[in-house]
Amino acid sequence: MRRLALALTSALLAAAAIPAAALAAEPGTIDSGDTAWLLIATALVMVMLPGLALFYGGLVRRKNVLSTIMHSFFGLALVSVIWVIVGFSIAFAPDATGTGLFGGLDFFMFNGVGLEPAAGSTIPFVLFAGFQLMFAAITPALITGAFAERKRFASFVIFTVLWSVFVYSPIAHWVWASDGWLFTLGALDFAGGTVVHASSGVSALVVALLIGRRAVNGDTMEPHDIPMTVLGAGLLWFGWFGFNAGSALAANGLAANALVVTNTAAGAATITWVLASYIHKRKVSVLGAACGAVAGLVAITPASGFVTAGGALVIGLAVGGLCYSATLLRSRLKIDDALDVFAVHGVGGTFGAVATGVFATTAINAFPGLIDGNPGQVGTQLVAVGATIAYAVVATFVIVKVVDVVLGIRVNAREEELGLDVAVHGEVAYQA
Repeated sequence: MRRLALALTSALLAAAAIPAAALAAEPGTIDSGDTAWLLIATALVMVMLPGLALFYGGLVRRKNVLSTIMHSFFGLALVSVIWVIVGFSIAFAPDATGTGLFGGLDFFMFNGVGLEPAAGSTIPFVLFAGFQLMFAAITPALITGAFAERKRFASFVIFTVLWSVFVYSPIAHWVWASDGWLFTLGALDFAGGTVVHASSGVSALVVALLIGRRAVNGDTMEPHDIPMTVLGAGLLWFGWFGFNAGSALAANGLAANALVVTNTAAGAATITWVLASYIHKRKVSVLGAACGAVAGLVAITPASGFVTAGGALVIGLAVGGLCYSATLLRSRLKIDDALDVFAVHGVGGTFGAVATGVFATTAINAFPGLIDGNPGQVGTQLVAVGATIAYAVVATFVIVKVVDVVLGIRVNAREEELGLDVAVHGEVAYQA
């Protein structure tokens, strides 16, 4: 996403696209083809929320499937409102402080977010804001997998609001705004390896550690509906084409390449996860295939606008085994990250961000990585990952502690044993 911002001073890069372009002063010209593609891409990313709901919903016990699905569904509603009020402004408004840490309130309540494009852009500014909304919505939804089956709904609501405003939006500004400090440093993140996945993954680990392990109560803790999870993974794979290819912000070759490398990495990671699982357990795991696909999608996200299909193949093959190993380590350490958010998104997003610095090539975009003779890009990626993780960990810790003091973060033992579907929502997913 960095490329279009540089287009403001370079005609060569004017055909590419990144979010920071939306912040420039001179107006652009709307292209109907680009606008149509971004409308579709925005809808595709929105479909990832019900996809995530099904993916997570199938992994929990049947007495908690509705509560788990509600996290994604209601989270979309929450962030949709927060984004309009202040989230988008913090992420993409010009930084009035000169620190590169967060935007001002220029776009408060979508003030100034209108129908005309910004400089270098070919889509309406309001469409850009809507596309970015979907990224903002799915990121805290990813964290919910870590506290599934045991978090109070009111605490989930307040946590989501605070995390979206104080964690997601500032990190988005760092990486994607033209005056963000990591953008200025030269960090590459095409569609959210650091902003979306590393931040949510490490935050999920913090929440899981603070909220504690689930009460077993004689249950096996096995997924109640693997077909539901596989269906969710399929919807995520489908929606990810909008997530990554849409981040070109234009119907162009960069978008086409992002789509192809996204699919390549997902396929490769599926194969290696299933292979690793078979070597370990001597079974061909259907659930493993679904998880492997998501791991590949996560890892290619930051690299999708910078690497070739060959680079995507290597990234996918590597991350499938890496994330599978992370799930084994999590289990051995007895950390109840219920749906392995850290192992897939934290590890996969971090790996993908660093791998971007290795495999980025000028054959695709203007930013060379290690394979193109620029080893310094790897160092820049490590700084971006380190800063993102450090801030997300500290901020999430503070948010969880505040919410716990004010509301209490965990349901009581009786509610947890009964299941949150009945105890919190008064409904059941399946009739006996």
